[in-house]
Amino acid sequence: MKHMKLGSKPDLFQTEGGNIRFVATELATDIVISIGDVKFYLHKFPLLSKSSRLQRLVAASNEESNDELDISDIPGGPSAFEICAKFCYGMIVTLNAYNVLAARCAAEYLEMFETIDKGNLIYKIDVFLTSSIFRTWKDSTIVLQSTKSLLPWSENSKVINHCIDSIASKALIDPSEVEWSYTYNRKKLPSENGHDSQWNGVRKQVTVPKDWWVEDLCDLEMDLYKRVITMIKAKGRMPAIVIGEALRAYAYRRLLGSLEDDVSNGVDCTKRRAALETIIFLLPNEKGSVPCGFLLKLLRAACLLEAGESCHDMLIKRIGTQLDGASVSDLLIPANSSENSLYNVDLIIAIVEEFASQDSDNGKMNFQDDEEIVEVEKHSSVSSTSMLSVTNLIDGYLAEIAKDSNLPLSKFIALAEMVPPASRKMHDGLYRAIDMYLKEHPSLSKSEKKVLCRLMDCKKMSQDACMHAVQNERLPLRVVVQIIFFEQIRASVPSGRSDAAAELASAHSAVHSLLPRENGNSYGSSRSAATTTTEEDCTGVPTSNDVNSFRSMRLANDSGGSERSSGSSDINKSGNDDKSSSKPKGLLTPKKILSKLWSGKTNAGENSSSDTSESPGSVNPEEVKSTRSLNTRHSVP
Repeated sequence: MKHMKLGSKPDLFQTEGGNIRFVATELATDIVISIGDVKFYLHKFPLLSKSSRLQRLVAASNEESNDELDISDIPGGPSAFEICAKFCYGMIVTLNAYNVLAARCAAEYLEMFETIDKGNLIYKIDVFLTSSIFRTWKDSTIVLQSTKSLLPWSENSKVINHCIDSIASKALIDPSEVEWSYTYNRKKLPSENGHDSQWNGVRKQVTVPKDWWVEDLCDLEMDLYKRVITMIKAKGRMPAIVIGEALRAYAYRRLLGSLEDDVSNGVDCTKRRAALETIIFLLPNEKGSVPCGFLLKLLRAACLLEAGESCHDMLIKRIGTQLDGASVSDLLIPANSSENSLYNVDLIIAIVEEFASQDSDNGKMNFQDDEEIVEVEKHSSVSSTSMLSVTNLIDGYLAEIAKDSNLPLSKFIALAEMVPPASRKMHDGLYRAIDMYLKEHPSLSKSEKKVLCRLMDCKKMSQDACMHAVQNERLPLRVVVQIIFFEQIRASVPSGRSDAAAELASAHSAVHSLLPRENGNSYGSSRSAATTTTEEDCTGVPTSNDVNSFRSMRLANDSGGSERSSGSSDINKSGNDDKSSSKPKGLLTPKKILSKLWSGKTNAGENSSSDTSESPGSVNPEEVKSTRSLNTRHSVP
């Protein structure tokens, strides 16, 4: 830290009783300066020779025959005045980053200008600030922190502007040229700690990260921090991702820490609300400059602090442009206290709508030349990848909010239907969410179950998901029948038999012929309102033997030479039959399988216990991105 010594005489100031200060000389004091409850017993001559303000005050007090002056409004208080008084006496004074601004403001108050005496205090302090303080990173930040308690004097003296310009200029220096000390929370290298067994004794110079300066600025108050970041952005040379990292670090330090506890305990969060609005205002416009998870944390804070609609709208738009970078845990924003639900699903729906609108807007680009067409094609592929990520994200989010017993079915369906069908390549995640919703909402009517299960396409479910579904007694019978039917299709299509189409048609007819009858008539392919209700009246699950039979179904391969296992001891081993007409004996026809299924459905004693089973998505859940600790920050290399 830089410092400057003024004066040459020994310090003769002494204190008596804590509130009385005087100069230990043989000369009697002839003036008393009062600052609050502290009194200084001093001499007029050295003070008046350097202070215009004291000259006027003494002249006025002589007319009133009063030797005591009250200057309680002096900036910096008694300690700053003592520095000025010692300078007047020529005593040794040491100025540093912690006291120089207070002394500068007090000297301004006392009007210690060059017009009164050559080499007066204001001049010497300004030289010290310019030649030392403003050239040092640490000293500039320390001085800037002390300006708030000295307003408006620090603002009028232009010290704040000089500090801000100095800090912004140093933050923009190439990291390779940074040689001064700075605060950074990175872990030291093993060679720096001396714990590296492979260290050869040559200490390598540590590379300075681009965001080396962000930790030190976190100590600034919000208004000063805003001015510094604005100045850095105005200079136009700082990468947007570094500014985003600075805002993220400041938010964790000043805003997000213990926010939920403070709000729940009724602590006044006015300052935090102002900090939130400022951080949102300072966010760089460039996409990806801040992580999507951080934006969602800001949105969560905006809900807790009841920030204005403009904050919500701005964050929703920003999150919508990069929703593919979010995790399920980021989306679990609690609902307002006035709502019965656990999570704010309406907010997520608005974000997904924004994402969808961004995706549609991106496709509306002008095709003016070949180069522009190439750019659109590249962007389209990225959009497809993003949509796939968002689809998996939404399915995972649906599985989490499905556990909320107060979640309305309409919101669940609305969010699930926001995903374009083409982007949902697999329906395992959606099946897991639907199964979870059925489990947590046992009071759903049969018609509601039908509407819910209509979201699911059993043709896009994996074999594991299908095997779980046929044992799931929470699913309506029609859904289980469809799953078995399409598994038959999946097994029959690659068989290469010429009668595959006929077999599938037969299986399709079997599906409907084996459904329960109403008034003695079997159901056809049409789904009228009259038949739907009766179909839903029959619910249940297949027996374990039926499931094992279903699992063992295999068809002959293209060569027809391999044997097929069906769980039965009667296996066709001839291998010489005509491939176009023969069927393996181990394979149950669709009608036989559905007959066994229906018999299992009507046997209540043989129902499988799927209540205790886990859906396949819960066995191998989608990896959820981990959120950073509030006290951990990674550097921007």
